[in-house]
Amino acid sequence: MAQVRLRFHGVLNDFITPVLRGVDIVHVFERKASVKDMIESFHVPHTEVEWISAQGIAIDFEHIVADREVIDIYPVASGGNFPDTVQLRPALALPLTFIVDSNLGRLARYMRLLGFDCLYSNRFDDGEVAEIARDQQRIILTRDRALLQRKMITHGYYLRSDAPKLQTIEVLRRYDLFSSIKPFVRCTHCNGILCEVAKQSIEHRLEPLTREYFDTFLMCETCHQIYWEGSHCIRMEHLVEVFRANISESEK
Repeated sequence: MAQVRLRFHGVLNDFITPVLRGVDIVHVFERKASVKDMIESFHVPHTEVEWISAQGIAIDFEHIVADREVIDIYPVASGGNFPDTVQLRPALALPLTFIVDSNLGRLARYMRLLGFDCLYSNRFDDGEVAEIARDQQRIILTRDRALLQRKMITHGYYLRSDAPKLQTIEVLRRYDLFSSIKPFVRCTHCNGILCEVAKQSIEHRLEPLTREYFDTFLMCETCHQIYWEGSHCIRMEHLVEVFRANISESEK
């Protein structure tokens, strides 16, 4: 049997058994295996990995692990000063776009509130989420490690928190999005674009008090949801400021 010495660095230790965190792991194996498969055998999604080395030389996910190799695995955004690089995944086009799994509807609403293109449906199964992410080059946001381990997935993030507001802050920090916040440009219900609409064209849809006290309206181009500056909008503005207040130290 062959053996390899592995070390997971930084936040990748979130995923592995506590006794193995921050130490060299001697792993015995019998069958030929790629380094991607070996990393994920420790329940670390490949989407969380930025740089891998064998004997200090950068390798990619397809590298076949050899007997007695010493392999180091570093997380995305680890700040490491790597001597050389091997591209592990294609670069994403800007602006970044997202898709969340069926359990994260509140996160999707918060991301849309902040102006980010974020797909969500409680009817999507994991296979559909994976295929949409691949076909549309979207980043998957999920609490499902198995979803991120699918080979077709190139970009994704495993949310550490189960609280939607904290999840939103995690995503803002992970992808350096604070300067890209543009609130009230997307529909929080369907992800469509909001545009100004003449009051006269929607008066028949308004409640009497809304019609009397408000004159400026936005409407979703997709689902035709109407928005105006009522008490709900004030609460949303406060929420946007809460998210902005959590700007990372590197951006201050």
